[in-house]
Amino acid sequence: MIRATTSPISARWLALLALAFVLPGLFGHDPWKSVDAIGVEIAHQMHLRGDWLVPRVAGEPWLDSPPLFFWLSAALARLGALYLPFHDAARIASGVCVLAACAFLYRAGRLSAAPADAGGATTAAAVLLLPGSIGLMVHAHEAATELGALAACAAALALLPYRTGLAAARPLLGGAGYGAALGVAFLSTGPVTAAALLLALLAAIAVCDTWRTVRHLRFAAAAVVVFTACALSWPLALRAHSPELFDIWWSHAARTRAPAGQSLGYLLEVSAWFLWPAWPLALWALWTRRAALRAPEVFAPLAAALLLLAGQALSGARQDVALLVLLPPVALLASLGVPALRRGAAASLDWFAVMCFSFFAALVWLGYVAMLSGWPPKVANNFAKTAPGFAASFEWPTFALALALALAWGGLAFRMPPSPARGVTRWAAGVTLLWGSFAALWLPWADHQKSYRPVALQLKSRLPPGEACVSGHNLGTPQRAALSYHAGLRPQDDQQGRCAFLLVQGSPQQESVPPVSGRRWVKLADVGRPGDKAERFRLYRLER
Repeated sequence: MIRATTSPISARWLALLALAFVLPGLFGHDPWKSVDAIGVEIAHQMHLRGDWLVPRVAGEPWLDSPPLFFWLSAALARLGALYLPFHDAARIASGVCVLAACAFLYRAGRLSAAPADAGGATTAAAVLLLPGSIGLMVHAHEAATELGALAACAAALALLPYRTGLAAARPLLGGAGYGAALGVAFLSTGPVTAAALLLALLAAIAVCDTWRTVRHLRFAAAAVVVFTACALSWPLALRAHSPELFDIWWSHAARTRAPAGQSLGYLLEVSAWFLWPAWPLALWALWTRRAALRAPEVFAPLAAALLLLAGQALSGARQDVALLVLLPPVALLASLGVPALRRGAAASLDWFAVMCFSFFAALVWLGYVAMLSGWPPKVANNFAKTAPGFAASFEWPTFALALALALAWGGLAFRMPPSPARGVTRWAAGVTLLWGSFAALWLPWADHQKSYRPVALQLKSRLPPGEACVSGHNLGTPQRAALSYHAGLRPQDDQQGRCAFLLVQGSPQQESVPPVSGRRWVKLADVGRPGDKAERFRLYRLER
């Protein structure tokens, strides 16, 4: 039996919490490996070349994903370039997508909530479980194209034809909106997410008694027409521009990266922490609603989550970022179980959130003090070893931000009145506190280790001015993206041996130069990121 509740926090405070989660860490650091460096570089190439049709990394076509998210990044970077570095301005697109996903989940929560709930705890929980998910904490602040699909998935869930809302009153218009959301998902990451959401809609119409009507068939028909038009727009333009590039993109879109069984095992293993705490609450919602599994508000997000998981597994996805699209349906489903949480379970989540995030936020502050003062010596020494050459400095704005987050957390932890959704509220606030404290106090230390800027500039300085012919060996895509963005260094595949310079990516323990008949190479540079024990970059010149 779902208890009637009121919203634990208002829409205004939900928006403030979402902003507090999104803004810290979005700015103030260089692109990091891997999706961030690739996303920023593609947007930068669009800005430099004026070619917005073909995504490129280091001047070469990169067709793993359609370009919609990169269009948004490049457009916003152009608008923000007067005030921000290009990479910071490009990441505004990430913040826009995450905030849009929160807004759409708020709408979906209101429409799918039980009448007795009056859109209170369910609506709030649907929003809170998105920033509260552990897996979103870092990816929300990267230039990841999957964030476009995240926002599109949340929009699709908000546009389903529930009891009330646009889709229920005007099915053709609502279906067009749903199809547009699927089109955005397709143009962000390819066919997997869009196909899963379309199949989820058709399955819900077939299974849910209240949706088996002519109005809902009109909704689905409008969705298919608009989705088809949106999805075909860029591929047809690409094919007209270059049939060869279209074939490359289609081979990427249709290929399987790993066996489905291995991919499914990986995704399920990663989901245990990536979707926490939404997935246990989603299972609880299914249990409490087991007698009404065919109700649209239960079946639709459940079908979407299962089909999205199956689609990612069939595509062979082996990166945790692929799970971002599962967050909206799992969070929406989990929100239905929050008002029905047993008192003991709600108290346990509440207590764990307060204790866990208070403890880890205290560790962040301890590390900050150690970096500035050298005390405690053991902690300070650990920071120095992992980031050789880093010198911490006190900055009032970041200190004030971290202090404000700590004070807000104290007020929320000790003064928030009891409610069924208090646990998820404090959990989301705790994630915001932890990430915001890290971004405010530790970001310069992390950027010192993760930035490729010093590496790129050192390598560039060892090349003659205007030297363009550099061949590359064993360079990863994120590394090529970072070297191109920071220094315009774009090593090429030189199988004919025309280039006089060679850049090799390898490990610190092993140095290997590709054998070239009758050639000797002189090493010019051997550099890597501070504290990075996995990779080195070695630049060679051909001895004539």
